[in-house]
Amino acid sequence: MSGRIPVRYAAVSSVLVVLVVVVGLVALGIGTYHLDALTVLRALVGLEDPQTQMLVVQWRLPRVLFAVACGIALGVSGAVFQSLTRNPLGSPDILGFASGSYTGAVIVMLWMGSTAYLDIGLGSLIGGLLTAATVYVLARRNGTVQPFRLIVMGIGIAAMLSSVNSALMMFVDVDTAMLAAVWASGSLNGLGNEQLWPMIAVLVVMMIVVARIASAVNQMEIGDDAARALGIRVETARGVAIVVGVGLTALVTAAAGPIAFVALAAPQIAKRLTRGSGLQVIPSALVGALVLLVSDIIAQRAGFPVGVVTVSLGGAYLTWLLAMQYRRTR
Repeated sequence: MSGRIPVRYAAVSSVLVVLVVVVGLVALGIGTYHLDALTVLRALVGLEDPQTQMLVVQWRLPRVLFAVACGIALGVSGAVFQSLTRNPLGSPDILGFASGSYTGAVIVMLWMGSTAYLDIGLGSLIGGLLTAATVYVLARRNGTVQPFRLIVMGIGIAAMLSSVNSALMMFVDVDTAMLAAVWASGSLNGLGNEQLWPMIAVLVVMMIVVARIASAVNQMEIGDDAARALGIRVETARGVAIVVGVGLTALVTAAAGPIAFVALAAPQIAKRLTRGSGLQVIPSALVGALVLLVSDIIAQRAGFPVGVVTVSLGGAYLTWLLAMQYRRTR
């Protein structure tokens, strides 16, 4: 991987950073008490009265940062899996890894009786990794993993886990099931600094790992044999990429519940904007952050969990994507 950054890649990334900042300021200003952009900026640097600063910094800023962090995690996770599978449908939503993380979190919440962030995060990670290992083993054939088999097996495992999750809900009392159902809709409500900073710390570590394996993952897009010829340890790189991708999904699931379709759409939007190929880490992360920020603003105005908004937007996107895939294969 050369050290040169394409001009369009840099330009798109810069524009996306500006958009994320602008939309973030808008998100900080809207609510029961509307604030203009100048007031928000003054509150952020400590020049407003204590009440306004508390509203902006203590109440609204954690939610905005959560939306950005979750969007980055989902966008990069989707980019990693779409690069590994060499297929735009290869996102953790479709492959069942998000469902596995959800199952792990539900087991911790409903059967172990814990709602602590770290416990749910660990359950999400274990559930996602077990699902990934199962899909990986089932997709393996003649010593290699076929991307198409990976997607098909992932869809099957996701359907099975959906039934398991429904069954788990039936064996607990109504109040507990309702609590889990609300969490399962994917919401940024009620999240604060106690969950935010641990999440950002883990996210930074995972992003460093992604940066370290990005070159190997890009080389693997030309095929396993060609990548081995270039000195890439294919199975090791693929294993690390899967663990990190699942970890990024689990990170979001533990904090906000399952938020669908951002991981599916963000990398594809990023590729269309940059007109690039391979693992588009930074644009995918920024598109994910922007999509989730906008979705959360819509969700707040409509009174829905953000997961409901992303499912609605993502359903239309998935329909369009499947139609494009069908047209290409005719």
